[in-house]
Amino acid sequence: MNFWETITGSDLTREYKAFIARAKALPTEYQTAWEEIQIHLFPYGDFTGRNLMPILDGALGLLEETASDGQSVHEALGDDIKGFCAAIAGEEGAKSFHDKWRTQLNKNVAKKLGRLGG
Repeated sequence: MNFWETITGSDLTREYKAFIARAKALPTEYQTAWEEIQIHLFPYGDFTGRNLMPILDGALGLLEETASDGQSVHEALGDDIKGFCAAIAGEEGAKSFHDKWRTQLNKNVAKKLGRLGG
């Protein structure tokens, strides 16, 4: 990956298109699970989403492997896809980017109010 690809995000676009091609080769129930996984993992991403690429690759690899073994999505992921995503993104209760931004905003406001009051 060169500097230009990093700045423009073209490396992420190319990698994501490869994920889409891999997902299209999966059975229908796995494709549906893949869509849900992406939706539930999105809040754990950073501004660019670069931190999610290895996680998405691993999740898609798991789906490919279990589909080739003939297992159902339920056997592979369980009943709670949202919980599965929280587990692979870190752990249940992991902070999303909204939580991180809210915390930073609260700190900044507290600093400003402290300066005004003192």
